[in-house]
Amino acid sequence: MIPNFIQSLKRTPKGLFNPWFHQDKENDLVPNAPEIRRRQLELYLTERQHRAKYLFIAEALGYQGGHFTGIAMTSERILLGHQEQKYGVKPEHVFRGENPLRTSRPDLIEQGMSEPTATIMWGALIDLGIDPYDVVLWNSVPWHPYNPKKGLLSNRTPLTGEMEAGLKHLKAFITLFDDVQVIAVGRKCEQSLGELGVEHTGVRHPANGGAPKFRTQLKQIAAKK
Repeated sequence: MIPNFIQSLKRTPKGLFNPWFHQDKENDLVPNAPEIRRRQLELYLTERQHRAKYLFIAEALGYQGGHFTGIAMTSERILLGHQEQKYGVKPEHVFRGENPLRTSRPDLIEQGMSEPTATIMWGALIDLGIDPYDVVLWNSVPWHPYNPKKGLLSNRTPLTGEMEAGLKHLKAFITLFDDVQVIAVGRKCEQSLGELGVEHTGVRHPANGGAPKFRTQLKQIAAKK
């Protein structure tokens, strides 16, 4: 099921970067970077498929996160172990089946890309004692919206049509997991889940000053389980 789901992501709306099937020719470290990202996503999802309790759905993939790791709200710096000392987040918290790999060129950022949302999300899970294998992270728009004037190392807000294009994948993603609580990270995700008729809980997006409220809401959710 999971390999089929990943293959279903191949067809990509114009103006979006697909980390699992597109090569970032300017910034990727190796030509087979898309294959690496597909494999890492597959490991991440497979190791959680029959045990996850929570699905956290954010807005869209970012260049500092899933663009190079293949995993939503997860940065290379986490995969490479550079967030362990400060935040307690270990590479094996993401997946255990293989050694994680970076796909960005080291001369861009030596320790790998670091995404604020990813750092806050994973740091909060560890700080609150939530088993990261009970949590699956995803996006309403699974691909990366970038600013064409700034290039692939940029983010932009998804367009309405792009949000709509992500709906069928979001619906399929949710069906991969049984008996889970779906949590919308931000208003746009709430709208997408509402359109699908999926029961969900909304939380504040941790970016732009929302981290304290996000942590409080996450703590409240975990306390109910």
